Amino acid sequence: MKMAGFSFICCVVNMGDASKVTGHAKKYGIKGATIVMGRGTVHSRLLDFLGINEARREIVTMIVESELAAEAIKGISGDMHFEKPHHGIAFSCSVSEFIGSRNATNHNFGSSEVGNNMHKIIYTIVDRGRGDEVIEAANRAGAKGGTIINARGAGIHEVQKLLSMEIEPEKEEVFIIVSAGLKDGIVASIRDHLKIDEPGNGVMFVLDVNEAYGLH
Repeated sequence: MKMAGFSFICCVVNMGDASKVTGHAKKYGIKGATIVMGRGTVHSRLLDFLGINEARREIVTMIVESELAAEAIKGISGDMHFEKPHHGIAFSCSVSEFIGSRNATNHNFGSSEVGNNMHKIIYTIVDRGRGDEVIEAANRAGAKGGTIINARGAGIHEVQKLLSMEIEPEKEEVFIIVSAGLKDGIVASIRDHLKIDEPGNGVMFVLDVNEAYGLH
């Protein structure tokens, strides 16, 4: 019997809007979500003039059965008006392995067929305080900003588990959504600037995006 797959949905919204996302998500069969705080880089002449160059964001992550994911992310994005600038973004990725289910069994779903993968997520984990360097390196190669998650300020467990690595509170997690054509150059820029290949300087990986909304 083929086991149902899962998808990871992430929404990045303005402060105070996370509860709206979870409210809309319930309509599409999503029963739970995790909310953390991060900060997103902002490109605005007015904000630059005022000396404000970043904004706090709420990040909502949800795991949903793959058969529900497409309708859910489209519905949430429409309800939240992500088609309008500065209202937020949403993207989904396939989950190839699900660990920590109620019966303590690890489920491997294998490679799933993803759409045209027009966008990629570049996910970088670095020491606290170096997240801005990641963004700067990415922007030099054509990125338009990203989101920085500070583990200590997010109200999450003292130690996270990500890809079997322990992510201590003094780390920053940076995710940047880019077009597939820009991915290689941006990865190279971050890799060179942060010297990712040297021990202790961080880790970086790339995820395929199934669907994305709100990218302008």
